Formats: sequence, C-alpha cells, structure tokens
Amino acid sequence: MIHPSRHADTERTGGRGERDGTDGKEYLSQLSYRDEEMVIIYIQKDVETAFPGITVAEGTIGSLCIQKENPLLESLKEEIRNEIESRYTLEGIKDEPLFRAYRDFFWSVGVDPTKTRPASEALVRRILAGKTLPTINTAVDAYNLASARSGIPIAAFDAGKLSGDLTMRFSEEGEEFVGIGMKKPIILSENQVILTDAEAIIAIYPYRDSDATKITVATEAIHLVACGVPKVERREVAGAYELGCRYLKEYASGIRR
Repeated sequence: MIHPSRHADTERTGGRGERDGTDGKEYLSQLSYRDEEMVIIYIQKDVETAFPGITVAEGTIGSLCIQKENPLLESLKEEIRNEIESRYTLEGIKDEPLFRAYRDFFWSVGVDPTKTRPASEALVRRILAGKTLPTINTAVDAYNLASARSGIPIAAFDAGKLSGDLTMRFSEEGEEFVGIGMKKPIILSENQVILTDAEAIIAIYPYRDSDATKITVATEAIHLVACGVPKVERREVAGAYELGCRYLKEYASGIRR
C-alpha cells in the first residue's frame, strides 16, 4: 500500500484501482498529482506481497529557483550535525531499528548494505565520522538534510523530465540502468525493486536515482519520494516527505541568480 500522495501546497488523495501491465503482472494504483496534472502511481502486486508494508510518500514541489549554494543551509547543516551526534554513535548505528529495517530490505533484494549503504544511513555515518556533507546545490542539499534528520531515504527527480505514470516493480534480468554519476549502465539482476516512469527506469529503490532525471540548478519542479520499507512506520515516511518539502521551500525557492 502506498501513502496518499501530497502536492506541495494542497493535499489530494485518490482511490485505488488495479491494472494488468504489459508484462502480464497485476498492479495496484494510487492517484497522485504532479502540479495540477493527475498522475497514477502503480505498485506491482508481487512487490507488495513480497514486502508487506512497503510505502512511499510523494508529490511535486514546484516554483523552485535552485542555486549552487545558500549560506542559510550551512547553519542548518550545523544544527543537524549536532542533533545527529547527540542521537547516534558510529559503532551503534547499524543496530538502530530504523536503519536496520533498510539494511534488512537491502539484503532481501540482493544488495549488501555493508558495501552499498542506505542513503540516509550513509549521510548519518558521514556526519558521525566528522566528514563534511557534500554541497551539490540548494535543492539536493536541502532534501539530503531532511533524509539525514529523519533517517528515511529520499529520492528526487526533475519533474519536467518525467514521462507519464510512475511504477514500482521488480526488475527483470538484464535491464539496464544509469545512475547519477555513472559513465555506463549497470545490468540489473532479477527482482531488484525499481521505480520507472512511462519510458525508463528512474531509480533503484530506495538508494540510487537516475542520471537522466537528476536535480540541477535548471530544475524548476521536483518530484520528491520518501521511501519506506517493511518495519518502518507510515507516519515516519510521511514526516520525512513533509520535512523535505519544507526544506525545499525554505532553501531552494529564492530568486534565481
């Protein structure tokens, strides 16, 4: 079941339906809104059966003016750094129930979380190790901070580069995916959980987004997805999404320079 989608300014929910995909699989659906355009989010029944309680909170935040950096973000980084250092230790983070849930999910889809960290855990570990958080641009930095603070991985896509409805499904053997920063595609194994639009794979769920839909200073609207897995409360996923929206509006909606 997926969390009712939220637009940045108005909350709208849709009823659920079903469809048969071109792959012969059954999908459940949930209405979403990208700006004022209705979008349908589909989740493959096989995914929901394999991972009961998997959930997302998502929607589009528009009217953004993304810049390379914002001095106010540096103050937020310091605030969150202090908070995380008071909540966690580097040695104990792997045993925290929230991060353990994502590690367990990674193991179940054939990803070794000791080599490929869940995105939120990787950010928290970086802070605890005394390393600086990367500065990409004001939008990426903002939702990364929401991810670190909430502990929930957050995916983000340039809404203007998405095509049609979104789907969460299992990958098929041999499908190709180009993640952010990759010079050549990787070949996916069967039954990794992925997100797609009508044309391409846009993410390996919940840790790697597509290079083709990445957020840049030219992005004007972002489709934000807070990524839940089994054993993570729906309210925590929704809270991460709301926090990401708030940070984007506070730190990435200034006048473009």
